[in-house]
Amino acid sequence: MGVSGAGKTTIGQKLEKEIKYKFLDADDFHSQSNKEKMRMGIPLTDEDRMPWLESLRDAIKEFLINKKGLVLGCSALKEQYREILRSGDPDYRLQSYASAVNFILLDAPAEVLIARLNKRAAEGKHYMPASLLQSQLDLLNIDESEGILRVDATLSPESIVNTIKEMHPFQGCFQS
Repeated sequence: MGVSGAGKTTIGQKLEKEIKYKFLDADDFHSQSNKEKMRMGIPLTDEDRMPWLESLRDAIKEFLINKKGLVLGCSALKEQYREILRSGDPDYRLQSYASAVNFILLDAPAEVLIARLNKRAAEGKHYMPASLLQSQLDLLNIDESEGILRVDATLSPESIVNTIKEMHPFQGCFQS
């Protein structure tokens, strides 16, 4: 999880190869109208995000029911959004934070994120402009009681993947 430019897609794709879990990019689940709003520099509202979050929750549920591993690259900026995603776990009790769905924040300073977004925009690789970064940073809200893990997203992608594989909740989960 993390704001735009944190490396969710890069790390998710590398994790998919390393741990043999399917990677889904939440950006692929956005409606065309959401993508157009973002392309025009208009921040999404909770109302815009709700169908998107519900489709992500349903994808999570399908993987869990079928006992398949999943890595989902998603901003998951607010606790309310993460609760929707956690509810993809059929056994989840709201606000217990005890779920088969875990979150890892790819954490980087704003300057690093802006540089990444500007590079990506110059290469024509993404629809979200750097001008929307501040709105995401403003929305990002993490309560320590949620138990969200953090990784320094300024590390090399290989180091980030290795760090994630060594994190306590995942020890022994992945077969390389």
